[in-house]
Amino acid sequence: MTNARTHRAHAALAALGGILAAAAGLAAGELAAAAVRPEAAPVAAVGEAAIALAPVPVTNWAIDTFGTNDKPVLEAGIVVVLVLFAAGLGLLARRHRAAGPAGAAAFGAVGALAAVTGPGARSSDAWPSVAAAVAAAGVLALLAGRLRAAPAPRSDGAAVAEPAAPAGRRRFLTAAAATAAASAGAGLLGRTLHSADSAAAAASRSALALPAADAAAPPVPPGARLNVPGLAPFITPNDRFYRIDTALRVPRVDAERWRLRIHGAGVPRPVTWTLADLFTREVVERDITLACVSNPVGGTFVGNARWLGVRLDGVLREAGVRPPSRGGPADQLVAHSVDGMTLGSPLETVMDGRDALLAFGMNGEPLPFAHGFPVRMVVPGLYGYVSACKWLTELELTTFDAFSAYWTDRGWAERGPVKTQSRIDTPRGSAPPRAGLVPVAGVAWAQHTGIDRVEVRVDDGPWQEAELAEEDTADTWRQWRFDWRAEPGEYRLQVRATDRGGRTQPAEESGTAPDGATGRHTVTVRVVDA
Repeated sequence: MTNARTHRAHAALAALGGILAAAAGLAAGELAAAAVRPEAAPVAAVGEAAIALAPVPVTNWAIDTFGTNDKPVLEAGIVVVLVLFAAGLGLLARRHRAAGPAGAAAFGAVGALAAVTGPGARSSDAWPSVAAAVAAAGVLALLAGRLRAAPAPRSDGAAVAEPAAPAGRRRFLTAAAATAAASAGAGLLGRTLHSADSAAAAASRSALALPAADAAAPPVPPGARLNVPGLAPFITPNDRFYRIDTALRVPRVDAERWRLRIHGAGVPRPVTWTLADLFTREVVERDITLACVSNPVGGTFVGNARWLGVRLDGVLREAGVRPPSRGGPADQLVAHSVDGMTLGSPLETVMDGRDALLAFGMNGEPLPFAHGFPVRMVVPGLYGYVSACKWLTELELTTFDAFSAYWTDRGWAERGPVKTQSRIDTPRGSAPPRAGLVPVAGVAWAQHTGIDRVEVRVDDGPWQEAELAEEDTADTWRQWRFDWRAEPGEYRLQVRATDRGGRTQPAEESGTAPDGATGRHTVTVRVVDA
């Protein structure tokens, strides 16, 4: 029995050695990434690759299940898998010394391959994973050397040799403690170096004084806001605005160093602009609702904000760009983000006179980092995956035949016009309403077209028209309200919207891929006695 316990203790130490070796590798990779870029750190690189390679159904499942927490969940999952792999490698290395370097090399190869094949990858992105592999292999060899192979207990209960001397275990624990301390120090130093760049970006944002709008948005009509508890506010606060992107680490760009390059087919000469250059143009302010193509029927990946920026079509025309209808050779505008993401917009759409913006302000303040500071695109009427590029750094004129952007390369539709949708906000997920007059309320949107009518149905009864809040603009959602005289019982409430073009939400349900969900939002409500 004593021998078996000793064997288990020895195995636990070997597994711990593997985990500490992985920790040392991650710390070395984090430190090396400080000399390259944060996105090249091993966990970030593998996470970005996992997002890029995930099939559309898996991506949708992650967004539906975890919402805006999908990235922390992914990172945590990667760390858990790595810990299990490292523990197994530690167990294997105590009997097979070559297993340590081989496992570490495999670890490094996966990270390096993920780093150099991701969006916007550079050859130097492989170095943090290489450094991680070298550090992990060295530490594992060191710790495994402190433990000699332990024979398994015999089934007949016969006595076996003591697997490891106490002195050996003490040497292992001393080396393990030193490894943990060194790893923590290296990881902290790497984070500190990353933080220095982040601090400079944060300082540039804090110091940024937004210009006053030359063309201010008119005040929101008082009737555009309905006073119904549980109803989404007309303007979505920045900290509650949805965030769907592939960046595991939010890019933090120094506004002073930011540049926008415009080039490609139909651009006589490439143009580079600074943020100060944008501020000298006519600055416009607009209320615009954005929606994510991954938003399911009734989902919350939609929000309305007041944006400040310059007109995108004006910037393009100043660079010499002409839309296809005016003889321009390009039909696609590819926006490049600092993290390597590419989004392709139909050029004719962004230059058709709508309020497409290069935005640098959101709800009265500089863009938050999570929403694209210092400059992003905002195009009413298009889903974000073909228009709303955050952390914008480059605009490239090309054709859909010549270039497939990130999401279209993964099977999503090229054009991405927003579909007419509506949502029930209340009663939904709260205390059961009491019998009597129950306010049913929500929002409806059809950006750049406008909402003309919203109707509500109880169970399979007739469609009844809801009260529409006053319209701000055709580019914003509209709140609606329906006063329902309810008796105790369980009911099914359904909503549908009709846009200004006469299109009513179809009853047929479809998923979000490849061009946005269809169907009518339905909630089940239990009404209790008053």
